[in-house]
Amino acid sequence: MDHAALRTALADVVAIPVTPFDADGAVDRDTCRALLRRLLDGGVRAVTPGGNTGEFYALTHEERVLVTELTVEEAGDRAAVLVGVGHDLPTATAAARHARDLGAGMVMVHQPVHPYVSRDGWIAYHRAIADAVPELGVVPYVRNALLDGATIARLGELCPNVIGVKYAVPDAARFGAVARDAGLDRFVWIAGLAELYAPSYWAMGATGFTSGLVNVAPAVSLAMLAALRAGDQQAAAKVWEQIRPFEDLRAADQSADNVTVVKEALAALGLCRRDVRPPSRLLPAPARARVAAMIGGWTA
Repeated sequence: MDHAALRTALADVVAIPVTPFDADGAVDRDTCRALLRRLLDGGVRAVTPGGNTGEFYALTHEERVLVTELTVEEAGDRAAVLVGVGHDLPTATAAARHARDLGAGMVMVHQPVHPYVSRDGWIAYHRAIADAVPELGVVPYVRNALLDGATIARLGELCPNVIGVKYAVPDAARFGAVARDAGLDRFVWIAGLAELYAPSYWAMGATGFTSGLVNVAPAVSLAMLAALRAGDQQAAAKVWEQIRPFEDLRAADQSADNVTVVKEALAALGLCRRDVRPPSRLLPAPARARVAAMIGGWTA
């Protein structure tokens, strides 16, 4: 895809698939494929293997490679693939080149987890990855409120292939300021905190949002997208109220059970095992019952 087509692909529901594990704790390849097909059949047109809902930091290098390969194969020409990359710079650039060689069109760069991140260092990190894969669209994942619009604008000046920003700071006013200072039209702005924040971020210029909930109910996430595109605030609010208890449970205690809640819902639907890896945990039994009740009336 050219950059225009990639930008269009980002202005959508960007699904973050889970990584299912089998009874021995390994990546369950067959279930991974089945869950991806369910997303595609449900109308999803952009997927991110190696996102946080996919337990990126709990996977080995070999497992991240496997999940990327499975996703690209299943997506084919049905969806844009935005491969999550990160860790140290050699690892991130190697993963980006691997994504390119497989035929993925974009990479999402996880925010560096180094405890000492300068603005200039943040630019240098992303520039090195973007320069390694000039053919790909590059999307920084921003979770740090100290990263300002001027910093993002500078990266865009240096790297034409940085085409979007996944913004996940829980502050709509801050997002609006950053997007305008960086260039509202220069980048595709993706609400990186999913459906719960999508309406407020949409009002400030976002044109897409990420989703873990979409693993459970693609139709619900796509209904939110349709309402936002139509400017139908009442319809968007109706979806927001529907998914709020589920998303609140995921966000509690600094998102401690973010992945767990999604996998528990999938387990309740009989679609995959509920297993997660540390530092995530299995939900206690009462919370499991709550999740099953929440999704009982949803249309997948």
